[in-house]
Amino acid sequence: MSRFLCLLAISSSLLACSGDDCGSPGSANYGLVASSDQVTLAYGNLMARAGNDCPVVDQSIVVSLTIEGTQMGSGGGLLTLCIPRPDQLNAAVSLGTDVKLVQLTGTDDTCSYKLDSGHIPSGKVTGKGVCSDGTDKAGFGLVFDGFIGLTRTCGTTIDTVSVGLTGDVEVTPTN
Repeated sequence: MSRFLCLLAISSSLLACSGDDCGSPGSANYGLVASSDQVTLAYGNLMARAGNDCPVVDQSIVVSLTIEGTQMGSGGGLLTLCIPRPDQLNAAVSLGTDVKLVQLTGTDDTCSYKLDSGHIPSGKVTGKGVCSDGTDKAGFGLVFDGFIGLTRTCGTTIDTVSVGLTGDVEVTPTN
């Protein structure tokens, strides 16, 4: 009987410790920035849901995570990410493959921007405090260090611009 109580105490202790490591300490609500010398767009208010919108075909036990957010200010831009394997987020994963950019739109004073599908994203994304495959009520943080391409529309002029996608942003689960 005492051996059982000892194991129960150890299990409870481990659960408490793992819960203490969950969350996004130091991450900013609008901490994700797409920028170059020509434009700066900030994104945040990220909400995650286990929607299985981009599942890994041969991996049915992990539910993919969809993350949606907005552009800071009155720009009205949107950001949507899909993460097929949220269980791998506590290590650096590839932007574009392991963290898929589904949508990125935004505006500044004179132009509008949208994700350029012809430009392959590059770089890394690392999770902070990711527990329960991103569904823990404490949330988590994502640290971006990469590059993406945007299609820029300024009046009748349409071109592309390469921007860095960087920052430490907090993510809150919707459930």
